[in-house]
Parts: sequence; C-alpha cells; structure tokens
Amino acid sequence: MAGGGAQCLSFAGCNFLRQRLVLSTLSGRPLKIRKIRAKEEDPGLRDFEACFIRLIDKVTNGSRIEINQTGTTLYYQPGLLYGGSLEHDCSPSRSIGYYLESLLCLAPFMKHPLKIVLRGVTNDQVDPSVDVLKATALPLLKKFGIDGESLEIKINRRGMPPKGGGEILFACPVRKVLQPIQFTDPGKIKRIRGTAYSVRVSPQMANRMVESARSVLNKFLPDVYIYTDHMKGISSGKSPGFGICLIAETINGTILSAELASNPQGQGAAVLPEELGQNCAKLLLEEIYRGGCVDSTNQSLALLLMTLGQQDVSKVLLGPLSPYTIEFLRHLRSFFQIMFKIEMKSPEEEHKAPQV
Repeated sequence: MAGGGAQCLSFAGCNFLRQRLVLSTLSGRPLKIRKIRAKEEDPGLRDFEACFIRLIDKVTNGSRIEINQTGTTLYYQPGLLYGGSLEHDCSPSRSIGYYLESLLCLAPFMKHPLKIVLRGVTNDQVDPSVDVLKATALPLLKKFGIDGESLEIKINRRGMPPKGGGEILFACPVRKVLQPIQFTDPGKIKRIRGTAYSVRVSPQMANRMVESARSVLNKFLPDVYIYTDHMKGISSGKSPGFGICLIAETINGTILSAELASNPQGQGAAVLPEELGQNCAKLLLEEIYRGGCVDSTNQSLALLLMTLGQQDVSKVLLGPLSPYTIEFLRHLRSFFQIMFKIEMKSPEEEHKAPQV
C-alpha cells in the first residue's frame, strides 16, 4: 500500500495516538497530529509515545516521521509493514501491553512473519497485561484464521513497575486473507482459569490471592483452577509486586478476562493479596454480566480484523462498547471509509446470555 497519492488526515490532541498510527500504517494514509499537549507545562510527546513511534518505525520499512522541536506536532507517512526478527526496549512508564496491543493489529499483515522480543514492564495497573493478551487476543486471532505453531506470546521474565525488567517474545505468522466470522452466541461459562503471580515478594502472596478469588468464584461454578507463578532470581525483574489475572471460557470459545496488580513500589497504600483476589473475581463476574463474545479489552482488535477481512459479512456480538472502541469506530470510518451496522439487543434477549 503506497501512501503517496493518499490524502493526509489531520487530527489534534494526544488522545488515541496508537489507534491513529496503526490505522494510518494499515491504510497507507499519511497523518498529521497537531497540538499534542500544547497547553501543558511539559508539552509534546511523552517518552512512552516516542518509544511507540520508534517501534512502528522498526516494524515498517520506509516510513517518514517528522516531529517538531517541542514535540507538539507529528507528521507520519507510513511505509511498508516489513516484520522479521526484532528487539525493542519499551519505556517503563507504560507496560509491554501498550505496545503489544498495537503489534497484534499489525503483525498478520507484515511482509515477513514477525518475531519480536519486547523488554519492560509485563504487568501494571494501566494497560492489559501480557497474560491477558496471551489468553484472550491469541484465540481471537485464531478465529480469523491467523494461527499455526508460530503464533505465540511467551513470558521469559516478569517485570513490575516502576523499574520493569521483564521480557516477552511475540511471534505471529502472516495472513493475506482473513476468514469472515459469525460469532454471535457467547454460550455458557464452562470453566475459569487464572494465574496469580508474585515477584520479589513471598510466594505465599500468590496462594493468598488464589484462596480469596476462589472463595468468590466457587459460588458461581465448580471448575475454577488458578495457577501460581512465582519467578525467582533474574526472571523476576527489578521491582517487587504481585497480581492476578482471571479468564472465563464458554462452551462456544468466548474468552472473557479480568486482572488486577498491586500498587508499584513506593506509590499508594499497600494492598492485601486477599482484597486483590476478591476484587479481581468480582471484576470477572462483571465482565461476564456485560456479555458479548469478545471482552472489552479486545473489542477494537475484533472490529479491525472484521474491517480488513474479505468482503463477506462478519458478525460479532459485543457487550457495551468502551469509549476507546467508540473512537476506534470513528477512526475506521476516517481511514477506511467503512461503517458498521450496529443493532442493539433487547434487554430480554440480553439477559439470557450470562446464565450458567
């Protein structure tokens, strides 16, 4: 896709920077973003955004990126998605999930299969963790026909904020043609799985989170299994912390997720592992109550793959759209001139879904 003749799109503000850069790369349309935090004391791009732009530059070939001196204006002319074997050090102010979410959108459309090692924070309180993306985004890609042994996310080391020190490997094959999907019946919940991890703290923390999460979830269904993952030595990163990520799976292959992590060292009050486990279990039940075949983290990924699929009609049932997804639909219209037909389900139909 050559972006030479395409008309340049113009945006203002720092919101949704990743969406805009990803869609610009996939559509081949150049992009100009003005007034990035222009009125703030510290104007311009933040370090994690600059780091994200460098990552986009690495996976493409021939992209042109111009940033003015204050960092408040960005011009981006996309090159070709190239892929290959790469390494990237992510800024520790955002977790690896911030970068990985966008790579999941781009990877299937590269020229060469992508194999990338990302280093930084694997689990934090802001972005989806690597565990959740591994459990929810990979099965979603498989539904669109992006699969094979070379599709994987592997956690080599965990890293908690503020210092990080984690490392993951993400590999994805190339698919020129995506399968259209009909995914409108979430089905009933058949089991709940999860991971409770602890690094540089007592391994007992993970067990305490598992106990308290199970005390809530076992009232809901018996098949609950939560693994404990205690990493030691070099594979535990540079900062202490713990957290839990829970996954609910239905008979039709819908996967819904929830997660929580402890406060970074030196910030905020200390969190009890019991509270964390219980609250995470309640978040998962809330995600199940919302319904839909794709959880709120992956709504935009599903919509993007539907946009870039064949001309066949794909249908997917989503729970309430997150503000991020709503903006994503607007951006899809700007970049691809594609609009979705959205039908609301009546409340009677809606509350048939979460029964167990």
